[in-house]
Amino acid sequence: MFNPGPSPNVRVILAVLMALGLLVADHHQHHLELLRTALSLVTYPLQLASDRPSQLFREARERFVRQDVLRDENAELHRENLLLKARLQQFDSMEAENARLRDLLGSSLDVGERVLIAEIMAVELAPYRQQVMLNKGTNAGVFVGQPVLDANAVMGQVIRTNPFSSVVLLITDSDHALPVEVNRNGLRTIAAGTGPNQDLELLYIPKNADIQVDDLLVTSGMDGRFPAGYPVARVKTVRQDPDNPFTTVLAAPTARLDRSREVLLVWNLNETSRLQALTAEALQPRDMPQ
Repeated sequence: MFNPGPSPNVRVILAVLMALGLLVADHHQHHLELLRTALSLVTYPLQLASDRPSQLFREARERFVRQDVLRDENAELHRENLLLKARLQQFDSMEAENARLRDLLGSSLDVGERVLIAEIMAVELAPYRQQVMLNKGTNAGVFVGQPVLDANAVMGQVIRTNPFSSVVLLITDSDHALPVEVNRNGLRTIAAGTGPNQDLELLYIPKNADIQVDDLLVTSGMDGRFPAGYPVARVKTVRQDPDNPFTTVLAAPTARLDRSREVLLVWNLNETSRLQALTAEALQPRDMPQ
């Protein structure tokens, strides 16, 4: 009743022969080019649809990888930024230190004496004690009475020493006084420390003395300890008091007493002052053994 037709094997063989024939005809005569183009246009949306999931997967993976890379690069740049900022701060500190050392070197050339740069280790914070501790002691040749300068002016003198450090009494301490003279006219006087006010008071100034605000006071060298002609302070106030036979004169130190980190220990080439200092040290009262 029903015609079964060719067997499946025959059908396969026929299909293969037809395919081979079409391939040979297309290879030699290109008759199927138009057909192939039309089929590719028809199947292109299907190819896009089939390729879209894998494309989305690749894009998502690349995005995650890119974010991880960017996050790592951002973290690395942040670390490098911190390091550069820290190094920049060190450079700023080194630059400031070099500037201070250049100022000190220039000061040493001005003084023309043998000098040694020392660093301030500690500052006496008590309001009535104006002292600092240096990191140089007798091992470096430091002696009691030795002048101490900064890049601008006189700071004080050494009052105690040990092999590795020394203590400096600042010129603003109430126990300190040094002979000075007005640089403008050579008027000599004594500049005494006032303690907490961190000013210097000029002692025994007659009322008819020629002294003015902003006059520069320099060391007179009369004590044989501080080098002569080195800046000490500038006159800040000049006041006449009817009840006082002398003129009240206050001066502000020109040394940066509260800001200097490095100071100059000065050896006066005049050996007499050195001997005087050593003698003063020898005459100081010693603690009796218990």
